[in-house]
Amino acid sequence: MRTVHFFSVFSLFLLGACTESEPLYIATDYAYVGSFTRGLEGPAVDQKGNLYFVNPDHSGTIGKIDTSGNFSLFIDQLPEGSTANGIRINEQGNLFLADYTGHNVLEVDPETKAVTVYAHEPNANQPNDLTLGSGDLLFASDPNWGASTGKVWKVEKGNFELMVDEMGTTNGIEISPDGKTLYVNESVQRNVWAFDITDSKNLENKRLLISFEDFGMDGMRCDVKGNLYITRYGKGTVVKVSPEGKILKEIELKGKNVSNIAFGGKEGTTAFVTLQDRGYIESFEVSDPGQSTVRRNVN
Repeated sequence: MRTVHFFSVFSLFLLGACTESEPLYIATDYAYVGSFTRGLEGPAVDQKGNLYFVNPDHSGTIGKIDTSGNFSLFIDQLPEGSTANGIRINEQGNLFLADYTGHNVLEVDPETKAVTVYAHEPNANQPNDLTLGSGDLLFASDPNWGASTGKVWKVEKGNFELMVDEMGTTNGIEISPDGKTLYVNESVQRNVWAFDITDSKNLENKRLLISFEDFGMDGMRCDVKGNLYITRYGKGTVVKVSPEGKILKEIELKGKNVSNIAFGGKEGTTAFVTLQDRGYIESFEVSDPGQSTVRRNVN
């Protein structure tokens, strides 16, 4: 395992150097994670504050930045045939990985690093991103990039169940803080859709939340107020959108090919952003914590 030490924004939090007066929505370099960044994706923060992400060195790797600011390869190579994209972490600290080449959701034990197949679906295009609700309820986006189409799957208790077919290129996916709404974006068509999550965990009442006239979209996550932070691939921004579909703010990043976003930090108000054109993970402060950090702290 290779370890690179650096002084990060997160390290400043640990030393007490960051305060409530930290400027909001100003992107800075959080960590340099190497020159291979074409597949850098899937950031997620665990209960201890460690940041995980995929493909920092070569395809099939999982990177980790611990709370002391040390970057290492948590997993040097996933099982043959598997390449991860999105990551979500459950209450037990286990990592769920969207395995787009193996048509799986993989589960990783954070202590032993053992990788197992949580669910397999041969009819999936390429599971791309995940969102995690209570009770390990997962929804997965499943784009077919060649055909500009996509699906949405529910993944629960080790099984895939098709929820929505015949969408555009489904990519970013997120559950609202109250657990009642699923948001799914279409990268090529530039739409963000909302669905009601029923008591039986099905999806209904599809409606358009917002659409964009240019550039693509990739990952997205909610804060505790239900605002969506949507990464604009190729534009180099993250757009903050209200639950009503109103653009509240657009945050400029240093890189252009921004792929995904996660929340962490001492107060849950640090946004970590993966990019595929610089070799850096960038970060910025937001006004309200990410919903996953609050759920994690409560549990």
